[in-house]
Amino acid sequence: MYEILILVLIGIDQTTKYLVKTRLATGESISVIGGIFNLTYVENRGAAFGMLQNMKGFFVAVAIVVAIAGIVYIHRSRAKAQTSRKASSLAKINRLSVASIIAGAIGNLIDRVWLGYVVDFFDFRFIWSYVFNFADILVVLGTIVLCISVFLAGEDVD
Repeated sequence: MYEILILVLIGIDQTTKYLVKTRLATGESISVIGGIFNLTYVENRGAAFGMLQNMKGFFVAVAIVVAIAGIVYIHRSRAKAQTSRKASSLAKINRLSVASIIAGAIGNLIDRVWLGYVVDFFDFRFIWSYVFNFADILVVLGTIVLCISVFLAGEDVD
């Protein structure tokens, strides 16, 4: 189930990036909500906020490690839940969170390997303009939910 979820999320990520690449020129922006939200095609060769520019090898290695560690965690956690016959809700939330993080990491990994950069396009302009993509949302939300879950459990859930 988690593997299918990961594939679906990667598919959504790659589809949205393909649509942006084929419909917008680099740097082109379309206003969706005047002055607040735009679709802006950016080729990001770094990480969040454009930090660590041109460190492709580092990002590829991190994404591979995250994906492998996440898959191992999901399988071990699921196996443990099946043998103990009591799968806690928090353990399921943790597995979903990790699946989200894996999908986001792989979505951006695909871009880095095939394109040499990550396609970003969600452009919210509040105090500053930060452009990101669906994979970034998956990683951030997955991480936040996982942290909250672990905090609420008060211990290692699995």
